Amino acid sequence: MNKLRALFAANKKLGSFRAEGNTIYLYDMIVDDEMEAEWFGGITPAGFISQLKAMNGDVAIRINSPGGSVFGAVAICQAMREYKGNITVHVDGYAASAASVIAVAAPKVVMAPGSFMMIHNCWTFAIGNANDLISMAGVLEKIDGSIADAYAAKSGKEAAEFRDLMAAETWFTAGESVAMGIADAIAEDKPKAAAQWDMSAYAAAPKLPDPSASDSDVQDEDTVSRRVRQHTARMLERAA
Repeated sequence: MNKLRALFAANKKLGSFRAEGNTIYLYDMIVDDEMEAEWFGGITPAGFISQLKAMNGDVAIRINSPGGSVFGAVAICQAMREYKGNITVHVDGYAASAASVIAVAAPKVVMAPGSFMMIHNCWTFAIGNANDLISMAGVLEKIDGSIADAYAAKSGKEAAEFRDLMAAETWFTAGESVAMGIADAIAEDKPKAAAQWDMSAYAAAPKLPDPSASDSDVQDEDTVSRRVRQHTARMLERAA
């Protein structure tokens, strides 16, 4: 099964999307349209844009998402750029894959302690002859380039640096996200997002801390960071 479809199937209708006051909760997968949302659940660009247009003033977008459609994410990002007020993204759990693209579109990104942001090369499913598949590979290269440009624009770093990190499927802890420039601050509060996504479609997904666990039960960020770096190094060695 295509990895994106596997992600959708594993997390079918586990999430939620809602707005309270001037806060939008993106606690679900990102999907393209209402047909996908009806089958898998998830957040559509149309649903997000409708909620955002109903708001005035500063807006908070809270994210705990395993990712999903990059084109859905791009449409959401454009709506965020066109919004007249200030937008702050709070990563409460995972901002993985397409959700990380949404996160870095905001002028300010705040990571919860224990949260993660993940970047990787995009996925798709293609059927056809050799020419069709070669053509699709070219499209994927262009999409990856545009995603890397988005991370570079947020961080001030070179897009090529992010292309290498995307190829390795890189999971950034809260502290690493700030150090890389794809986030701006770490929240003082502990993570509140309790949804435990099925992340088996990804190669190296770390688990979020359990909000109900005591401090002694939660791995410190240095330990998690070290394990993520070790896995990334192994992935790069295999690709070399």
